[in-house]
Amino acid sequence: MAMTITEKILADHAGKKQVEPGELISVKVDLVLGNDITAPVAIKEFEKIGVAEVFDRERVALVPDHFTPNKDIKSAEQSKILREFSKKHNLANYFEVGRAGIEHCLLPEEGLVGPGDLVIGADSHTCTYGALGAFSTGVGSTDLAAAMALGETWLKVPESIKFEYDGEMQPWVGGKDMILHTIGDIGVDGALYKAMEFTGPAVEKLSMDGRFTMCNMAVEAGGKNGIIAPDETTRVYVEGRCKRPYRFYRSDPDAKYEKIYRYDAAQIEPQVAFPHLPENSRPVSEAGNIEIDQVVIGSCTNGRMEDLREAARVLKGRKVHKNVRLIIFPGTPKIYLQALREGLIETFVEAGGVVSTPTCGPCLGGHSGILARGERCVATTNRNFVGRMGHPESEVYLSNPAVAAASAVLGRIGGPWEVD
Repeated sequence: MAMTITEKILADHAGKKQVEPGELISVKVDLVLGNDITAPVAIKEFEKIGVAEVFDRERVALVPDHFTPNKDIKSAEQSKILREFSKKHNLANYFEVGRAGIEHCLLPEEGLVGPGDLVIGADSHTCTYGALGAFSTGVGSTDLAAAMALGETWLKVPESIKFEYDGEMQPWVGGKDMILHTIGDIGVDGALYKAMEFTGPAVEKLSMDGRFTMCNMAVEAGGKNGIIAPDETTRVYVEGRCKRPYRFYRSDPDAKYEKIYRYDAAQIEPQVAFPHLPENSRPVSEAGNIEIDQVVIGSCTNGRMEDLREAARVLKGRKVHKNVRLIIFPGTPKIYLQALREGLIETFVEAGGVVSTPTCGPCLGGHSGILARGERCVATTNRNFVGRMGHPESEVYLSNPAVAAASAVLGRIGGPWEVD
């Protein structure tokens, strides 16, 4: 029976020759992930189970990244729970401040996820790792607790939807624009509990950073997972990096899909998603004269080296508008250090921006960039729900790093070609 890449990975981890959409299966997991918001609940439930140890100290990763460095007593207590649990179980993959980064930037960088893996995490953007050709998805904290104890979980095999992107991308267009355009087309529930398989020449030309961005936002269309078949670009990224053996899977030519969407990448302009849903996307050229108060560049969506280089390319030799606050969050300490070595940090500071510790803080309205009533922010993050970054009457506009950087200079939403 022909299968998609998602179905093949699930079948192998279930110990079956084949699986079909809608089938309930029990699967072995290669890695489980928790953060400082979700893991404390999972740890509490884990302790109720009564097992003495986690299933594998090498395959449980805890990353305090949402409210760290801790912003208050409550967040400090949350992180302390992770720290003490990690010490008790001698976890190999606990990442404290200074070594920690934004989890979905950090784990691939550290080689903890590889092609063909099955990964679950108590964070909805765990779907990011599909960029490597892995099946990865978000789960609840109680599911995480069970997986920490058993090394397995249960899933319903999702239907697969194929998204094909042909043509040459325009300048300043990347993975963020392709996925925003797609979500704008199908809606935030257009792929509900589906496997979103991204294919085509335009996807094959994306760097790993661009692929991570696309798969990261699969959940914003309701997807169970996003996935891209591994190729030579993937191989170059994982060789010498992955800490476990990995396997490349591909969909069979005659695999069945619930739907197939086709896009001409040459027709996709840099996108902006207007409040209050990622599906409210439109070309930046149609944004209008919308003045802004803040720009955030970073997050698990666009906090990688390619993103910082793109922003620096726009900001080099320019100044942030006097009415705008520009905050930049590199995804990991290694990315931060590389940006420092390349002079990007200097570019950001000279432009009038501030560079902060890797954290999820501003993305979820946690800390380090909260919006007041009536303020507008252009962000390279993944969600722009009501009150997402602060006051319920604030507004968040999603974009790629180049558009965000240009908007910081212009003082309004605009394209990078407008700053010259």
